[in-house]
Amino acid sequence: MEGILALLIPIFALCIPIVALWTKHQQKLAEMQMDHKASGNEEAAAYTRELEDRLRVLERIVTDKGYDVASQIEALRDVRKTEALLDKREKELR
Repeated sequence: MEGILALLIPIFALCIPIVALWTKHQQKLAEMQMDHKASGNEEAAAYTRELEDRLRVLERIVTDKGYDVASQIEALRDVRKTEALLDKREKELR
């Protein structure tokens, strides 16, 4: 029994640094994962801010008076086309 104990003591003594290295390695892996997640969150937040800014611009364009003017111009173009067709048909009928 003393022989086995004599063998286990040096083996146990050698296992302590191995466990310490493994623990340090696991800690570094956990830190790297945390950094990766944090950078991913920052990228997502930046993308969300960019989309919000673009949406604000679109809302401004739609609610701006200029958009209404553009709609009115398009409506006038349609009226002009209709009037031109009516004039053409009237001339054909004469």
